Amino acid sequence: MTYLGDSTQSHVKMKLDSVLASVQTVEESTESFAREAGFDEDDASQIAMVAREAAVNAVVHGNKYDTAKHVTFSCALTDQELRVQVADEGPGLDPESIPNPLAPENLLRSSGRGVFLMKAIMDEVHFRQLTPGTEITLVKRRISKEIDA
Repeated sequence: MTYLGDSTQSHVKMKLDSVLASVQTVEESTESFAREAGFDEDDASQIAMVAREAAVNAVVHGNKYDTAKHVTFSCALTDQELRVQVADEGPGLDPESIPNPLAPENLLRSSGRGVFLMKAIMDEVHFRQLTPGTEITLVKRRISKEIDA
């Protein structure tokens, strides 16, 4: 694991090896940021779970466990949102080609639900093609606790 750029309490960026152990780092860091943002235990756990899914996809499907490739992870907290980005160095992904996990022919498949969960839990999910690789951005907006008078 290598820290990239400025790592502060409100932002961290890491370069991780393409191994499943890196997935734990993404999950734990994201959950910590989500709790810092004020998300309750259930929401923080769900946000961490989908960040884990993004990291698994990067290691397994993007980089295919290639030790010469890395996963870049960043997590940033602002007044408005929690933003998680996970990027791989693989051949790229067309998000439109991901099969619908709710289609009858896919219900019993053991994989293919990660992106579906990301879209269900997060407020925004964006894919960006890199050269090489794919970057996924997950955004969860913070809800103001203030009540307007």
